[in-house]
Amino acid sequence: MARGMLRKLYGGTKALAGFAAIAGLGTLLFVHPSAITAAPSDKPSLRTAGSGLPVPRFVSLKSSRVNVRVGPGEDYRVAWVFVKPGLPIEVIQEFDNWRRIRDSDGQVGWVFQSLLSGKRTAVVAPWQGGEPRPIRATATVDARITAYLEPGVMGEIKRCRDGWCQISGSGYSGWIARDQLWGVYPDEDID
Repeated sequence: MARGMLRKLYGGTKALAGFAAIAGLGTLLFVHPSAITAAPSDKPSLRTAGSGLPVPRFVSLKSSRVNVRVGPGEDYRVAWVFVKPGLPIEVIQEFDNWRRIRDSDGQVGWVFQSLLSGKRTAVVAPWQGGEPRPIRATATVDARITAYLEPGVMGEIKRCRDGWCQISGSGYSGWIARDQLWGVYPDEDID
């Protein structure tokens, strides 16, 4: 019996969420995506997923056209399409070759894993408007300012340490306070 038929029989994917297997058939037909993650790792807020990588984690978009679907499969409708490669995305769940992601606006959907890259990027203060944020020559508050970046500007993360991240992009490079970025966790160090 195909997953589509099960959806018809049980009223949709949400109705199937509680089923791990269909009784009497002897074959596992559907596993709820939340069952894919394993026990917590040495970091209290991270779990290891089926891929062996921590969940949640930040990645970036590899392709210039990425369909985001409402469920983990090509039979689910496309909710929206990303058209900018390199955007930071947070992986919050894994199911087979699909990754449930969250973007900087808080929108959640499913993406095929081969469209994601381990390359780390970040967006400058997308939650704020107003004043540009300073980029500094070194990781100190009194260092020379090398550039100002508008909220929403994207850059590649080179490394993060002691509350600062070194980022670069088209025409700029320098250090910015980690709390001014979306794409890196508050206490995360990156080498």
